[in-house]
Amino acid sequence: MKHASIEREIRIEAAPDVVYKVVSAPEHVREWWPDEAAYTPAPGGTGVIAFGEEKCVPLTVLEADPPKLFRFRWAYGEGEVATPENSFLVTFELIPDGAGTLLRFSETGFTEKYAEDAERAQEYDDHVNGWNHFLPRLVAYAGRLVSSA
Repeated sequence: MKHASIEREIRIEAAPDVVYKVVSAPEHVREWWPDEAAYTPAPGGTGVIAFGEEKCVPLTVLEADPPKLFRFRWAYGEGEVATPENSFLVTFELIPDGAGTLLRFSETGFTEKYAEDAERAQEYDDHVNGWNHFLPRLVAYAGRLVSSA
């Protein structure tokens, strides 16, 4: 189905344990994705990420299996509990690849959250553009961590 999921595979020149910290720990996540991140990076952990002062969105961690998998739901209504019908599901799967890591990224939930095609397409395009901007920053940040160690 069109506009159902965003998927990327990215090779990162950092070990899985480093990449796991980069995609899961708020102090690292805010270096490449949102302006602010405050959440508990453990299953059931909740919190928020913020883009500027205007856009603050809730986040709930579903799975945290270092250094293999980090999965969360985000962008649901304030005061709501994250469900497949009201949020996006982001998955970071980390696979050892020599001295580095193969990162399999996906974001789903567009078809569940938006019944109207035009609204779903707009949100999907916004997220594609966002991840196209932020995922390269993740790679660069992980590289800076490795080179400074």
